[in-house]
This record gives sequence, C-alpha cells and structure tokens, in this order.
Amino acid sequence: MSTLYRRHVLGIAGAHCASAFAALGLPPYLGVLLPQLGDPSARWAGVLYVLPTLFTALSAGVWGRLADRFGPKPLLIRAQIGLALAFALAAVAQDLPTLVVALVTQGVLGGTYSASTAYLASGLSGEPLSRGLALMQGSARTALVAAPVLAGLLAGVLDIRQMYGLAALLPLVAALCMLRMPALGRVDRVRPTRRTEPEATDDDGAPRRAAVTLAGLCTAEAGFVLVTVSTYPYFVPLMHLVAPWLPTWAPGLLFAAPHVIYLAFAAVVLRALRGQPRVGLTIAYAAAAASAVVHLVPVFVPGPGSLAWLLAGRLLLGVALALGLPALSLLAAEAAPFHTPGALFGRVEASSKSGAVLAGGTASALATLAPAALGPAAPLVIPLAAGAVLACTARRMTTPQQLPSFSIPVPVPDRSLT
Repeated sequence: MSTLYRRHVLGIAGAHCASAFAALGLPPYLGVLLPQLGDPSARWAGVLYVLPTLFTALSAGVWGRLADRFGPKPLLIRAQIGLALAFALAAVAQDLPTLVVALVTQGVLGGTYSASTAYLASGLSGEPLSRGLALMQGSARTALVAAPVLAGLLAGVLDIRQMYGLAALLPLVAALCMLRMPALGRVDRVRPTRRTEPEATDDDGAPRRAAVTLAGLCTAEAGFVLVTVSTYPYFVPLMHLVAPWLPTWAPGLLFAAPHVIYLAFAAVVLRALRGQPRVGLTIAYAAAAASAVVHLVPVFVPGPGSLAWLLAGRLLLGVALALGLPALSLLAAEAAPFHTPGALFGRVEASSKSGAVLAGGTASALATLAPAALGPAAPLVIPLAAGAVLACTARRMTTPQQLPSFSIPVPVPDRSLT
C-alpha cells in the first residue's frame, strides 16, 4: 500500500534535480579547470569525467543494502550531504590530487538517484511507483538540459571552483528539505519464508508470480545507457565536423533536443506502454541504432542536407529516450515486489553507471584510434552495433520468470527515524 503522497514524490524529484545540477553541469568544464591545477593540456579530462561514475558503480550496491537496514531516508540525506562535501572539496582544490579526491568522494558518497528511487520504492508500489520512477528520470533530464546552460552563463562571471562552491549549497538545501519527509520502514534482511496466505492472482485467476529477473533488469538498464550516452562527450565536436557553419548556440540546442522530447512525451508513453514495456524497450533500442546511422550520413555524405540529417538523428534519439526510459520504469516497478528497495535500486544504479563507464571508455578509444576525418563520429559505432543486438534480444532478456514463492518483508513506518 502506498504511504507517500504526490507532494512527497514531487519533493523527492525536486531535491534530486537540485543535487544533480553540479554533477551534470560542471564536468564539461573540467578542461577549463585542469590547466589551473597543473595540467596545461587537460589530458586527464576524459579520465576525470568518468571517475565519479566509476566509483558510484562500485559503491551503489553497498549503500542500497544499508538503506534496507537503516531506512531509505537517512541514506538519502547521507547521499546529499556527501555530494555537498565533494563539491566543497572541489571548490578549494589547488592541485590535481585534491580534485581527484573530490571526484572520488562525489562517486562514493553521492548516489542520490539510487537513494531517491529506493525511497520511492519503500513507499509506493505498482502504477504509482512506475510514475514516480518516470518522474525521477524527468528530474535527471531537466538537470541534464538546464545545468550546462546555467553553468555556461555563470562561467562568464565566476571561476569554475567558485561555481562548485555555490553548487555545494544545493544538496545541502535538498537534505534540509528531506528532513520534512516521512521516515519509511527499514528491512533488515530478506528471509526465505514460505507464504501461508493464498498467492495473489491476476484478473483471470492465474497466480501473479512472473516478473523480470534482477539480472534481466540490470542488463536492460546497462544496455540502454550504453546506446544512449556513448556519444555525449563527442557531440559538439561532431557538430563542428559536419556543420561548422552552425551558430555557437546550435550544438547545445541540438544536444538538449532528445531530452526535451522525453520530458514532453514521457507521461503519455508511460500510459501507452502499461502492460507491454518490452515492446517499448525493443523499439527504443532499434531507434537508438537508427539514430546512429542517421547521424553518420552527413559524415560520409556532406552537403546542404547535413542539418536535416542531424535533426532527424536527434529526433530518433528522442524517440529512444521517450520509449526506453518509461519502459525501464515499468520493468523496475514489476520487479520491485520481489526485492528489497535498497538492494534492487542499488544494483540497478550500479548497472547503469557500469554501462556509462563502458560507454565512455569505448567511445574514447574509438575516437582516439579512428582516422582524423572520422574522429568524433567514431563513437556512433557503439549505439549502432549495441542497439541492433539489444533490439533483437530485449524480449528474451526481460522475459518474466516464475519467481520463488518466498515472501519479502513489507517495510512499515519506523518512527524512531523521524
């Protein structure tokens, strides 16, 4: 039974959006900061860009299990304070090792997305949970679109470290807001206790025991991240390669377009995919692969139609996001009744970040090894190949499985955490 109200869900999404602003908006400016810290050619920018993501992938599972043990609210507040500490450390960094420590701290002590989703899963279930997860994706996309724009405006008047100092205030405010949220229950351990009551059934009377496996959900999540984020660091250079005549603001607008499409259509798609998320996920993988093909056309066939091909490619990527992210939210809500919230969303977050690390490393290698004329377009091979393979296997890897007839403790409010 749901124990969170709409205002709570909106508050969690807003707090996450605020916390994500610096994490998403400032890394593109590492190339500006590094020369001030003793790296004149900014050769470590690529490594440092993925460093927080790597350590989030390594630590997310641990924090998820602790959320089950001590309750999701204190662990979410912990994540927000951890981000504030990391940003404050980056703000006072005077050398490269200090910045590395700050970024590692961001990865290890952050993880606000998995902590937020675990909190929602502790107080919601079924359709309300899938809507809440889709809203969380919306908060992440909002930050992804708005944060680089705001950082770009502030870069004209503030140093990058000063922006990190201001950014440290946002997760602190989010943590204070979380203090007013209800304290949900904790789950100390999942005990394999046989059910004594009749099993739940669907409308046709059949036992409702089928759900996507955790391995299938994590593979789908990692694969979707792989096919959608691998080109992020190389998009602006790609635009300069195929359409150097575009105004300076155009690449940012084109980069944001797919995320805006998700924000515009996510709610409608979530309702349309209810009961058939695997169809949406399959089409999303195929759309990501098609987007890569369309983006490559103006690279090999330059001409006056380059902008039209770019717009078509961004539209297809927007379709992939608008279908894939709601589908993954529905699959996560399907799996939620059979796993404790922290463990489930900690594993999902670890898988997502692992996909991002793999995408970043592979894209960097391809961009480095490819011929100079292809350079920033080389990472498009990743969504093209991986998207095609995943589109063919999406149904199989997320096929509902008959899960063991074991009960999972239902969290109840723990007033000692209030």
